[in-house]
Amino acid sequence: MYTAADLDGWDPDTKLGVPGSYPYTRGVRKGVRRDRPWTIRPYSGFGTAQATNERWKLLLANGSTGLSCAFDLPTQMGYDSDHPRAEGEVGKVGVAIDSLADMRVLLAGMPLDKVTTSMTINSTAAILLLLYELVAEEQGVPSSALGGTIQNDILKEYVARGTYVYPPRQSMRIITDIFAYCTERLPQWNTISISGYHIREAGSTAVQEIAFTLANGIAYVEAAVTAGMKVDDFAPRLSFFWNAHNNLFEEVAKFRAARRMWAKIMTERFGAEDEKSKLLRFHTQTGGSTLTAQQPEANLIRVTLQALAAVMGGTQSLHTNGFDEALGLPTARAAKLALRTQQVIQYESGVIDTVDPLAGSYFVESMTDEVERRAWEYLERIDGLGGAVAAIEQGYMQDEIEQAAYEYAKGIDNVEKVIVGVNRFVEDEVEPSDVFPIDPALQASQVDSIQRVRAERDQGAVEAALADVAAAARGTDNLLPPMREALRRMATLGEVSDVLRGEFGEYQPRR
Repeated sequence: MYTAADLDGWDPDTKLGVPGSYPYTRGVRKGVRRDRPWTIRPYSGFGTAQATNERWKLLLANGSTGLSCAFDLPTQMGYDSDHPRAEGEVGKVGVAIDSLADMRVLLAGMPLDKVTTSMTINSTAAILLLLYELVAEEQGVPSSALGGTIQNDILKEYVARGTYVYPPRQSMRIITDIFAYCTERLPQWNTISISGYHIREAGSTAVQEIAFTLANGIAYVEAAVTAGMKVDDFAPRLSFFWNAHNNLFEEVAKFRAARRMWAKIMTERFGAEDEKSKLLRFHTQTGGSTLTAQQPEANLIRVTLQALAAVMGGTQSLHTNGFDEALGLPTARAAKLALRTQQVIQYESGVIDTVDPLAGSYFVESMTDEVERRAWEYLERIDGLGGAVAAIEQGYMQDEIEQAAYEYAKGIDNVEKVIVGVNRFVEDEVEPSDVFPIDPALQASQVDSIQRVRAERDQGAVEAALADVAAAARGTDNLLPPMREALRRMATLGEVSDVLRGEFGEYQPRR
């Protein structure tokens, strides 16, 4: 039982503040959300660019208000579809993008001057951003008008996910070059989506999710400032990406605490003066790791609870998972139901009638304070290790997440943590479910496509442009202009990545 005493003299008139005011505990915008609800941004990408383009058109026709793209593992790791290491992975967990030709197909018919696109890509984020920019310009949409996000959060890859290519410090250079490039050419683009999502998917607690993510955010800001950028020139385009799990109140408290902490960090640590630099704007995705293959229809309820937590916590953008994702890629039916989940919440639940609807609850306010206190303790430890990059190199975050994941799994095994359909309310017979089909001819088709690109291009022009990329990597010039020219001349994603591999090396994790 929580009472006012738990808040140590908490005064609601002074403690709560108002939405849209520092430290933004209650939200980054004033007023209700009826005039500007969150962006419904389904995450989708599979197979070929053509298949993903068709799914996007289906989602937009059914009320999606933003796009979000998943890329296959070869694309994420900087390999073309005909590379030996791409064998068996082309188009499997996202769309295969090898060159400008694929990006043209992916974005065909997309209203790039009206819709914003999020791309979940990290090591090769600069390449995908430049391909997007090139196609937009071909469609007559200037770079200055483009809105969207690249994840571009390489530090969490070393911590939790593994789709890294280059060593951390070289990767940080690419990120700061992206910040500078977008400040000049794509002022409306979110240059990074600092991601707690994958940290949580790896097994972290809610407190670890925000602590480690904010630590990474601090490292990015420090790197940009060290590179000579002014904090208020780039910080307004930083964004965040959170997970939403099943404990509704803890998740709401997490979002509120993270907003408050980032405002303090940017004000007190970095001296930001522009209020936009202090705003923790974020996208949320419901928790993929919470979904079960057993009784998959129960995932609809889980996703609804998680989405509600994100909305009540003040998210600006939301993806709801398909109920069948524990079995495979979402089927069209599951994707549509996930979209309808958001629409029912948005139009029928009444949650958009107010901002921060749980504000003033003794329970939620106390939990917000507790989450913040424990997250600051983690940040102090990480600072003591030399910051996020040093902490990652020492394996600190990885070890903490591994221990948390172990404790969670043990709780499920001991039935201390109930998972409906898994360790309680189990059914002996499993009803068959439709699973998204994988076309075995997909890889062969993609290989033919990329080989055709290489045969038809001006090879001499490509080689000259790639040499310019290598020269920039050896020096201090911004990497993106020569990369852009190479991609415009039809260099492939793998070729550009290989040039950087040759100059920067590849990261080898600690054993």
